[in-house]
Amino acid sequence: MGDTAHAHPAAAGRGAGEADPSSVRNVVLVGHSGSGKTALVETLARTAGAVGRAEGGATASDRDGGERHRRRSVQLSLVPVEWNGCRVNLLDTPGYADFVGELRAGLRAADAALFVVSAAQEAEAVAGATRDVWEECARAGVPRAIVVTHLDTARTPFEEMTRLCAELFGGDDPDAVLPLYLPVLGPRGADGHAPLTGVTGLLSRPDSDRAPGGRAEESGAPDREEALREPRARLIEGIIAESEDESLLDRYLGGGDVDAGTLTGDLERAVARGAFHPVLPAAPSLGGDRPGVGTAELLDLVTRGFPAASERVPPRVTTASGAPRPAPACDPGGPLLAEVVRTASDPYVGRLSLVRVFSGTLRPDDTVHVCGRGLDGAGREPVPPHEARVRIGALSTPSGRRQHPVERCGAGGLVSVARLGEAETGDTLSCGGDPLLIEPWRAPEPLFPLALRAHGAADEDKLSQALARLVAEDPTLRLEQNPDTGQVVLWCLGEAHQEVARERLREGYGVRIDAEPHRFALRETFGERATGHGRHVKQSGGHGQFAICEIEVEPLPPGSGVEFADRVVGGSVPRPFVASVEKGVRAQAARGVAAGYPLVDVRVTLLDGKAHAVDSSDAAFQAAGALALRDAAGTAAIRLLEPVCAVSVLVPDDDVGPVMSDLSGRRGRVVGTEQGPDGRTLVRAEAPEAEIDRYAVDLRSLAHGAGRFERAYARHEAMPRHLADRVREVTTGGRPAE
Repeated sequence: MGDTAHAHPAAAGRGAGEADPSSVRNVVLVGHSGSGKTALVETLARTAGAVGRAEGGATASDRDGGERHRRRSVQLSLVPVEWNGCRVNLLDTPGYADFVGELRAGLRAADAALFVVSAAQEAEAVAGATRDVWEECARAGVPRAIVVTHLDTARTPFEEMTRLCAELFGGDDPDAVLPLYLPVLGPRGADGHAPLTGVTGLLSRPDSDRAPGGRAEESGAPDREEALREPRARLIEGIIAESEDESLLDRYLGGGDVDAGTLTGDLERAVARGAFHPVLPAAPSLGGDRPGVGTAELLDLVTRGFPAASERVPPRVTTASGAPRPAPACDPGGPLLAEVVRTASDPYVGRLSLVRVFSGTLRPDDTVHVCGRGLDGAGREPVPPHEARVRIGALSTPSGRRQHPVERCGAGGLVSVARLGEAETGDTLSCGGDPLLIEPWRAPEPLFPLALRAHGAADEDKLSQALARLVAEDPTLRLEQNPDTGQVVLWCLGEAHQEVARERLREGYGVRIDAEPHRFALRETFGERATGHGRHVKQSGGHGQFAICEIEVEPLPPGSGVEFADRVVGGSVPRPFVASVEKGVRAQAARGVAAGYPLVDVRVTLLDGKAHAVDSSDAAFQAAGALALRDAAGTAAIRLLEPVCAVSVLVPDDDVGPVMSDLSGRRGRVVGTEQGPDGRTLVRAEAPEAEIDRYAVDLRSLAHGAGRFERAYARHEAMPRHLADRVREVTTGGRPAE
């Protein structure tokens, strides 16, 4: 595949919407942060003859000036190129774990994946979240190939990298992950690094050397033949094992010759159906007009081995009410079915939506039906879909920081749509007369909180609208108005995600915010039985106020709330005023009796009291009930209760010990473990919410990026005395807890 001389093809000259679905390849690049994905995308664009740099110094895949400032990609970007008569839509995704939502969007938009691994990184960096994405692609049947970069500064030689990739990604069939090309390294420099000067194809064995004047090929040197024999034999055997021609194996084992054309055809078919995953070395260009090494071969693989957009099986489709519907075929003349895979704000054209068209053709000024299904406040359960009819704005395809207008986008294509009304990321676009809903992709639950408030009065007016738009653009953000603490909390995936969200509020929407400590829904309860006396007597001319009551308070089991009982005898408190006492008690319980947190898990019993025929009133007995509860709290030990979460942590087996030790250090209790899939263990524990506020970040470091966790509220439990005293001192300066 790509073993013969290959001149750069001229651009086909067709717009994004005019490409036939059979000639479109949508490919997402996946890899750990620092693996070289963005540099590889830029070099692939230059190799294919596309413009490498746009005005202002922006690269082909860099449309966010903030990304250049941060020196890392934080958003999905599209770079279209032409090669072998095909339109190749390269989707560059962030490698940092905080932006996995952008990666999920890229996977939905693409039909195949290139996994980029760096030979200069530690094995743990390759093995972490990258393996999770590989397994996700495997479950979906997405074809994959592997690109090894940074061989000139490698910690690990290419041979060892291919072995590692086979071990990580091969599963039960490591022979399905084999090199298709071997690197040709130049002489070592003074720094001890040997540059990648070319690649050797294992099927027909020419060496190709990317020089400034183009690609030259020559037969492999005799002294390399011995080194090529074993990897070439393994590759041939791996291809034959996946071949649909059962006679091929017998012919090969019988000593018969299998020509390179047959092997190449079987390889391409095995790659297209996701049964074989070739490994290729590549060196992105450092700049200028010189193309990278191995990039032409990589484009050959993409256009000849990866499936066309017309072969994509669309995601599950339903009506807005949830009734299953057959997905339409990838036909430009069919009914419209498209999905918003990303929403962003462009400083020049405003709001831009990246749309994948699965069926039909999208045109400017068309009116379409938008249907989307969001999530509830906890970020877990779907809510009824939102629907609207919108008019399609201008269509364009990106090139660096510019957008080039196009007249249409047909099935299989990707296009940017300006000002797409109320459409949000994940929404479905379909024909107005037959609205459909594509099953949304699974977004990770954000578990890292940012409590915020507007910086000033001018920001207060714009904050709510800006937050709503921010969450609509990024489904991995969750906005919460906490009813217990009154805080506005923006839940993120990590510190970098939080930083970008704050930057977008400031730069994109002109809203300044201040972060504040994240508060927790603490509660109070009585630690022992106590009695209280409430006396509300006032005489100030005219009708006075008179109410006296005696109560008893006793603690109840967790989750009991506040109970009220009446044991008054003899009518000392008239029946209508018993309800007034209860109302006053419950109002005071909601305000708290010690540190200002709601009182729970107690039974308040009205024992006795006094009333006046003229001066007693509903308001007077409410006040007396509240005073009696405060009086009882003044003589009893009041406990502070903190929320406790049930935590499920899925980590590699090697990290179970450190994770359990870390949870114990967070005042957590491990309640059990169970064996998970693929050499992983599920650790179940309970831990105070205050101790796992940063766990989304800390677990990533603890498990080398290979762990994930979920949490859910379990109950409130008594806070340790020394911590309760500290809370009291901060909130009220009150007396110590028991």
